[in-house]
Formats: sequence, structure tokens, C-alpha cells
Amino acid sequence: MERVNAYLGKHLWLQFVLSILCASALVMLLYPGHSALSVVLRTALISISGIVVVLIGRSRERRAAGGSTNSLVSLDRKLRKGEVPVDPSEREAMRALVTQRLHRTRHRVAALVLLAVLFCAVTVLTALTSGLRQTIGFALLTGIFLVWIIGNGNLQHRRLRVMQAALDGDSTSARAQRNGNQQGGSA
Repeated sequence: MERVNAYLGKHLWLQFVLSILCASALVMLLYPGHSALSVVLRTALISISGIVVVLIGRSRERRAAGGSTNSLVSLDRKLRKGEVPVDPSEREAMRALVTQRLHRTRHRVAALVLLAVLFCAVTVLTALTSGLRQTIGFALLTGIFLVWIIGNGNLQHRRLRVMQAALDGDSTSARAQRNGNQQGGSA
């Protein structure tokens, strides 16, 4: 699984293609009768704004990680495993990446509540206007997606906090050690 994560991290275009194909398959399952090509093209067109947002965020993270995709993938792997970087430049890059991701997620609870309300509203409106197949499909999608996004969001946020504490704890202990050496040298 680690190799798959690293490969997808390096090749963001593959993530987009797989996402569009999965979304198209879901649309074709819920609303049969449309041609596969038209569904894929419509899904890709609708996904453009999301892709742009992801690309902008990715370029910011890449800059924070030192400017290369490989360094970002390496830092992301260390973050997932909880490995604190040893190299000072890599530690600073990790600190910048963690700070940026924590800043980006500062309104995550409100965003999750809004997302839950929107998904539930779409499910209710689908129940009122469509058939049983679409209602069951959207209800399952809503339940599975909300459980996954909340669980995964909490896991990622916890990882970021743990890494921030590890990086700050090490720098605090290093500062205390330097201060102790300075005081000991002046006595």
C-alpha cells in the first residue's frame, strides 16, 4: 500500500483520472441510460474547479516541502508513519508543511458540519424527486462518505498535531539545552 501511496503522490494526474472514473461509474449506476462517454466528459468538466483547487494547494505544499514533488512525497510518508525528520533542513520543511496544513484545516469542524448538511439535503431532495434506486444510492453515499471524511479528517488532524508537538518539543528541548550550556559556561 505504501508504494501505491507514493506512486499516487508523485503522479497527481492519476488521482484525478481515477476519481473521475469512479465518480462516472457511480453516476452511471444511479442514473442508467446515459452513454459512458457523455457521463465521463460531464464529470470531468464539473471536476475542473476542484482539480484547480487541489493543484493550487499542492503547489503551496510543494514549495513548503522544499520545491520538489519527491521531497513532498517523502515528508508526507514520514508524517503518515509519525517519523520525525532528523536532518535540520528536512525538519524545517516538515514544520512548514505541518503549519500550512494545520492553517488550512482551521475551520474543519464548520466545514464538516456544512458538508453533512449539504449531503443530507441532497439525499432528502433526491428522495422527494427521484426514484428508490437514486434515494438508496445517495443515502448510502452520504453515510459512507460522511463516516469516512470525519474519521480520516480526525486521523490526519491528530497526525499533524502529534508531529507539530514532536517538532516543537525537540526545538524547545534544544533551546533549553543551549540556554543551560550558556548559563553553565558563564558561571
